[in-house]
Amino acid sequence: MEEIIFGLDIGTTKVCALVGAVREGQLQIIGLGIEPSRGMRKGMVVDVREASVVIASAIEAAEQTSGYELRDALVSIAGEHISCTNSRGVAPIGRDSQGIALTDIERALEAAQAIPIPHNREIIHMIPREYTVDEHHGVKNPLGMHGYRLEVEAHIITGASPALRNLSQCTENVGINAEEFILNVLASGEAVLEPNEREMGVIVADIGGGTTDIALYKQGTIWYTKVIPIGGYHITNDIAIGLRAPYEVAEKVKIQYGDCRPDQIDASSVFPVEPFGGEKIQVGRQDLAFVIEARVEEVFKLILQAVEQSGYEGLLPAGIVLTGGASQLRGIADVAESILNVPARVADPRNLLGLVDQLHSPAYATSVGLLRWAMSNHHVFRPRAPQRRELGRRVGSIIKTLLP
Repeated sequence: MEEIIFGLDIGTTKVCALVGAVREGQLQIIGLGIEPSRGMRKGMVVDVREASVVIASAIEAAEQTSGYELRDALVSIAGEHISCTNSRGVAPIGRDSQGIALTDIERALEAAQAIPIPHNREIIHMIPREYTVDEHHGVKNPLGMHGYRLEVEAHIITGASPALRNLSQCTENVGINAEEFILNVLASGEAVLEPNEREMGVIVADIGGGTTDIALYKQGTIWYTKVIPIGGYHITNDIAIGLRAPYEVAEKVKIQYGDCRPDQIDASSVFPVEPFGGEKIQVGRQDLAFVIEARVEEVFKLILQAVEQSGYEGLLPAGIVLTGGASQLRGIADVAESILNVPARVADPRNLLGLVDQLHSPAYATSVGLLRWAMSNHHVFRPRAPQRRELGRRVGSIIKTLLP
């Protein structure tokens, strides 16, 4: 028997709809739809209609390739509005002879959730960092253990309610229920990390189009998260300003000639660019690299600052794993190592089967990770989602109604 799962990665640069079939514990990609993003900026919706049209097109392609009519999806979320905090919750353990039950864990997590949250914010994730049973600290899974008092330390991730509602509106417009929102970098971690990296201590940095999302893992679970509002778009924009060229030209230049290491570029190496005005000019690759290096260094200095704030500086033997579309810049791992002083590697999604030719790229770590998240057993407390109305319209016909 197979289980069908659907992930919808709505990013600043692209929308990717993935359909997976889980067969005997193996994930096979059976449906795929990818469209250039519109109506999004820095991970957030800025035009509901534009975003809905693109989402509808991606879903339609995924439905056609998979042969399934899609209704419920795990949806990625990012943006500067994301924040995190840690909380503790305590619950007495029932006197059942079978030991700690799921209901005991849920009560402890409910207690940890009882923190003041502004009326305009919602809990997206509530992730147990560790449990304590009586005086026994560092418990990963207390299920079945015996004791009198259960305590949980939880990592709580919240988002702005309007941003969540705007994203929900886009999916509802095309007949899809956002079953759960997943922070980009948590999904990416599912796709690119090895179990021993999570255990030893590692940072994942998902460098997307509009934001850089980081997650710090320790003892096998998530200990800290942060969204930095700088991504590949900002690098391209710097190039466009420096060259006085259209954004599209700057993006092609970045991909074809870009590098983060000016000291390794031949000072005589040049390439042609057609700026505004139409007359081609010659630009030095080393000059381009200096522009890129400055912005990339800024990103990693902000990551270092976040790690210092988390209190785990110097405690990350597995280093940093880079993923996301902008992590494909030449030399980016070298810059990460020099600033953070830890090992760095760029990672693609792992262990893919099925329609995967396009997915062997860091740009699709979040997309694949959404499906991996659906398969995983996180012991994650899922806050009760608001009721969403059922929509009977199908995606194909919706595209026409949304177009101007």
